[in-house]
Amino acid sequence: MRATIQLCTYNRATLLERVLDACFEQTLPEDSYEVVLVNDGSTDGTSATIERARARATCSFTVVEQQNAGLARGRNVGIARASGDRIIFIDDDVLPLPNFVEEHLRSHELRPAAIVRGGAINVESFDDLPPPVWSWKDYSGNFFWTTNVSVPTATIRAIGGFNESFAEYGWEDIDVGLRLRFAGVRAIFNPKALAYHYKPWPRSGEIEKMERQARAQARTAVTLSALHPHWRTYLATGENPVQRSVHATLRAMGVPERLRRRVGAITGDRPLETAELRTVRRMLASVYFEELERAIQKRNAT
Repeated sequence: MRATIQLCTYNRATLLERVLDACFEQTLPEDSYEVVLVNDGSTDGTSATIERARARATCSFTVVEQQNAGLARGRNVGIARASGDRIIFIDDDVLPLPNFVEEHLRSHELRPAAIVRGGAINVESFDDLPPPVWSWKDYSGNFFWTTNVSVPTATIRAIGGFNESFAEYGWEDIDVGLRLRFAGVRAIFNPKALAYHYKPWPRSGEIEKMERQARAQARTAVTLSALHPHWRTYLATGENPVQRSVHATLRAMGVPERLRRRVGAITGDRPLETAELRTVRRMLASVYFEELERAIQKRNAT
């Protein structure tokens, strides 16, 4: 088996059907790749979606059901079940093009030991897709971004896979990328290994969820910094004197409270206006650094 497409899903039934169909519609021979899906305790219609997908699967299709345990655990379960020489990670909101796997493998033929990073085009709907042409406006600087990345399966297993101490939202793929980078693994970019990434415009009804994610990401940022006390980590997470001082000053000036009052005036469930979204993002940044300080203090007290 040349390649494994590995993805985890949680309550994304409406997207998952399209994503799996795209995984099955690859240009490679059907016996040369597989799809390994981990269902992380979904409570929506995911199980029915998976059963419909089984009937349409044209390549080997493995499904693992687990209690909700988080993405890191799900990825490790998927890695354990992978039989491909290369493992290609995507998310359950990523729609790969038909030549997706072929392009990843073409890059691996040129650089067999490397990480291959593919291109992702952000879209607000899978029903209205732009031309499949990647541009620099869609560039991500992440060394290992599981939206679209592949690596020799033996390599990811050799570093121990994903660290399951990242039980909350955020940073688990950055941790893997840092360990691979420090192990001397190089990365190359192939913009033709292309996928569409579902990124809908934020809605007012999602603000509470966005805040919960910001707080979780701050807590896992401290986990990342403890594992990797390196300038790359301190810069990425904001756990550095400059950014912490800026946000401490803003808190002393009462800026977060004013932002929260303005966000609190946003009601209903509708697409956010551009000015509202700017305010929400500023509020989320203040929430992140507030929670970051709490997590740092908790870590230092232990």
